[in-house]
Amino acid sequence: DVQVEESGGGLVQAGGSLRLSCTASGIPTFSEVNIGWFRQAPGKEREAVSCTRADEDSTDYADSMKGRFTVSSDNAKNTVYLHMNNLKPEDTAVYYCATSYYACSGFVLYEYDYYGRGTQVTVSS
Repeated sequence: DVQVEESGGGLVQAGGSLRLSCTASGIPTFSEVNIGWFRQAPGKEREAVSCTRADEDSTDYADSMKGRFTVSSDNAKNTVYLHMNNLKPEDTAVYYCATSYYACSGFVLYEYDYYGRGTQVTVSS
């Protein structure tokens, strides 16, 4: 069975940093899957954060995350990292990752196969 798990969330002050991890087990070709990060704040709709194209090893980001968030990967560990810097209170949300063989559309992964339960990020002002 495929399992996707996010971790690394927590409480941080504004201006601080966090590194989230997205680990997928049971995927034999992890290096070939695209990875999408999403977030959902209380009372708000889910929004896309980024989409990483495995074949190009490139990532697109939502405008509000550009310059602050970056994605890296460790295929040997089947893990993708979301590095978040200069965090703002409006970044407070549950962050999810999803895996897919479907293509990214800009920074959005519209169709995906598996996703995790999310990890809470809280940024205090």
